[in-house]
Amino acid sequence: ARVGVPYSPATGLPIESQTVSQMVDRILAYEEGTRLYILAPMIRGRKGEYKKELAELMKKGFQRVKIDGQFYEIAEAPTLDKKYKHDIDVVVDRVVVRPDIASRLADSLETCLRLADGLAVAEFADKPLPPEETSAGGSANKSLNETHERVLFSEKFACPVSGFTIPEIEPRLFSFNNPFGACPTCDGLGSQQKIDEALIVPEVHRKLSDGAIAPWAKSSSPYYNQTLEALGKAFGFKLTSKWSDLSEAAQKAILHGTEEKIDFHYADGARSYTTTKTFEGIVPNLERRWKETDSAWAREEIERFMSAAPCPACNGFRLKPEALAVKINGLHIGQVTEMAIRNAGSWFEDLPAKLTDKQNEIAVRILKEIRERLRFLNDVGLDYLSMSRNSGTLSGGESQRIRLASQIGSGLTGVLYVLDEPSIGLHQRDNARLLDTLKHLRDIGNTVIVVEHDEDAILTADYVVDIGPAAGIHGGQVIAQGSPQDVMANPKSLTGKYLTGEMGVSVPAQRRKPKKGQQIKVVGAKGNNLKNVTAAIPLGVFTAVTGVSGGGKSTFLIETLYKA
Repeated sequence: ARVGVPYSPATGLPIESQTVSQMVDRILAYEEGTRLYILAPMIRGRKGEYKKELAELMKKGFQRVKIDGQFYEIAEAPTLDKKYKHDIDVVVDRVVVRPDIASRLADSLETCLRLADGLAVAEFADKPLPPEETSAGGSANKSLNETHERVLFSEKFACPVSGFTIPEIEPRLFSFNNPFGACPTCDGLGSQQKIDEALIVPEVHRKLSDGAIAPWAKSSSPYYNQTLEALGKAFGFKLTSKWSDLSEAAQKAILHGTEEKIDFHYADGARSYTTTKTFEGIVPNLERRWKETDSAWAREEIERFMSAAPCPACNGFRLKPEALAVKINGLHIGQVTEMAIRNAGSWFEDLPAKLTDKQNEIAVRILKEIRERLRFLNDVGLDYLSMSRNSGTLSGGESQRIRLASQIGSGLTGVLYVLDEPSIGLHQRDNARLLDTLKHLRDIGNTVIVVEHDEDAILTADYVVDIGPAAGIHGGQVIAQGSPQDVMANPKSLTGKYLTGEMGVSVPAQRRKPKKGQQIKVVGAKGNNLKNVTAAIPLGVFTAVTGVSGGGKSTFLIETLYKA
C-alpha cells in the first residue's frame, strides 16, 4: 500500500498525487519567460449545454474559458449543442515564469483544484501541438482543448487524461475478502457462472434430430424442433444435419439469436399459428431465465449448462480496478500471486534492487518476512504451486505441508506436532526437503510425531513405534519400538522385515500387454499445471501415472479424465 505506484489504465503512465507546493516548484523550474495559461479543466468529454455553469463562472468573476479548443470571453461563448460532447477549461490565470510568482501561482492552482475537482493544467502559450497529435488529428485520449503542449496536475491519485481515480491507497484495497477491495462484478470470487456452449452442444457430431442441443434433447414438446426447422429454412440446414456440419452463421444464430426477423410456424395438434420475430438464442434465453426465475429446481436445471468462467471485469484477479492499477516493479498484486512459489521467490529476492531508497526503507521488514515464508513453502516441496491456487483444489498432503510451513515460520518451540502422512503425494525428489524441514522443527526444540509408511521417513526418525501385527481386529498392538535398527532387529515386525529387505514387493516376471487399439485418449488437457497434454491410456491393464509432485497427475486423472 505504501510502496506501490498507481498507473493509469488509459495511458499506462504513473499517477501521482501532488501538493500545491510541488506543482508550483515544477512550474517555476521551466525556463524563465515562458508564457503559461493556468487552466481548470472543469468539463471534459461530457454532453450538455452548460449555460448554468458558465453563468456561475461569470458571477464568481471569471472572464475567459477555452471551449473545444478555442478561447472565448464567457459573455460571448457560443451556444453548445447538448447532443455532443464538449471540453471546457476555465482560464484562471495567465503568467510569465519568474522567480517572484510563487505565491500568485499557488493561489491560482488552488482555485483550479477547487473548480476542477482536484485537477489543474499549465498550458504553454507558445508551444502549439502538431495537428496529428491533437484530437482533430485523430490522437486517442486527447481532449479537444489540447491544442498546445500542456502539463496536467492532480492533487488526488487520478489520471488527468481518462479521469480514472484511486482512493487513498491502504491495505484493505488489496483484499478480495473486504468489500473495499473486492471486484464489484464478481464480489471477489474471480469467476462467474456462465452458460457454457460446450455443455449446450456436448457432441458436435450428433444430429439435431437426435438431441445435439442438450437443453432441448429430453423435451417431448414439438416447439423446439419447429423452432429449428424455421431457423433451418433461414440458414440452410435440416434437422438431420449434424451440428458440426452447420455453418458458423447457423450455429451463432441458434446459440446467440438473430437480429433479423424470421417466420416461425408452430403446431401442437390442437392449434397452429405463424409468427414473425427475432430468435432470442439459447444462451441469452438460459441466462435470462436463470436470472429471473424464483424456482430453485429451474435454476438447478439451467446450472447443468453453466460453468465457471473468469470474471470479465477483473480477469479472475478478484480485485477492483483501483487495486489492480497499483504496481510494484511493473506488476500488480494479482500478477504476483499468479507466480509459482519458486518464481515468486526469485522475484522478491531481486526486488530491493528495483526499489528506491525510500521504498526499501518502508518495505525492508515485510520483504524479509515474505522471502522467508516462500522459502519455507519451497522447503516442504510446494515450489510448484501458484500463490493464488484455490485451497479447495489442493490435495490433503499439500494442505498439510502448507500448515507445516506456516508453523515453521512462526518459530515456536516446545510444541508437539502430530502429522498424518505428510509425504503423501510427494515424489522422492521432494521427500528429502520435507524430511529436512521436520528435522528443523525438532532441532529448534519441538516434538514431531508422524504417521508414515515412507521408508526414508521411517529410517530418518529418531524413534519408531510399529503397530500391528495386521489390520482391523488383528491389529492394535505395539509390535516393536525403538530406533529404526531396533525395529529391523525385531523378528515379529513386518515393517522391520520390509526395511531389511527380507520381505518386499516382487517385480512381476511377465506383464500384461495392452490390446492394440483399446485405449482412452485425452487430447489437449489444460487444467492447473497441465500444458495442453495429450495422452493415451490402454484399457484392460494396470496403468501407473507418475511424476514429480505438482506435475499435474491428479488434475489429469481426476479433474480431466474422470470428469469426462
